[in-house]
Amino acid sequence: MVQPYLKVEGLVKRFGPFTALGGVDLEVYPGEVHALLGDNGAGKSTLIKTLAGVHQPTEGQLYMEGTPVNFRSPRDASAAGIGTVYQDLALNQLMSVTRNFFMGRELKGPLGTLRMDEMNQIAHDEMLKIGIDFSDPTQAVGTMSGGQRQTLAIARAIYFGAKVLILDEPTSALGQVQQMGVLKTVKRVRARGDIAIIFITHNEIHSRLVGDRFTFLALGKVIGSGVAADISDKEMRRLMSGGAELGDLKQELAEI
Repeated sequence: MVQPYLKVEGLVKRFGPFTALGGVDLEVYPGEVHALLGDNGAGKSTLIKTLAGVHQPTEGQLYMEGTPVNFRSPRDASAAGIGTVYQDLALNQLMSVTRNFFMGRELKGPLGTLRMDEMNQIAHDEMLKIGIDFSDPTQAVGTMSGGQRQTLAIARAIYFGAKVLILDEPTSALGQVQQMGVLKTVKRVRARGDIAIIFITHNEIHSRLVGDRFTFLALGKVIGSGVAADISDKEMRRLMSGGAELGDLKQELAEI
């Protein structure tokens, strides 16, 4: 069997008396999109920030390719191959595509001069690999569409060593055409076969279009998981609503 790139066992995260994650198990495989779903407050943000080294777990263990790991900072997680693309993308709109691509990791020549021609070529080629062809990588990021910025952030994470790519609501706040562009990018990354993707979303349709494996969270716990073929649309809707049956929700509303 293929070994998961990332495995999470019994992950617990407490903030004082509040338990944000109550024993989460998760396996993420190369060449797959693992959709992580749940309503607001389900624990998705805490989980991905723990995987990315922002938070340290209270209990439980993370494994990368079978080896136990302990991330004390985002730098540790990045060095181990965890690449996280947050909703804000961490891009400077006034800087060029290339300068954003290499931000903090610029290639330098003699006397500290920037190797701009080489960096421009790398930024162009890496984005082309996942579907965006920029004729001018010196253009400002502020001139790009939201979907193109997502692609830039994804290409950057992969180029700098991401084996597990965490995408935090990548289609939110985008128009329908741009959303489809991002989903195409996700599928191109999956087709490489060497990247494991965690796809966080509230959108049932988008998760169904690209997801291979699903985990549903509610109140910090896993309430359902499985591969796409084993989860019906009805079951998905039930799990996305926190595990409540439609009849229960109707009764709750009727009591008001």
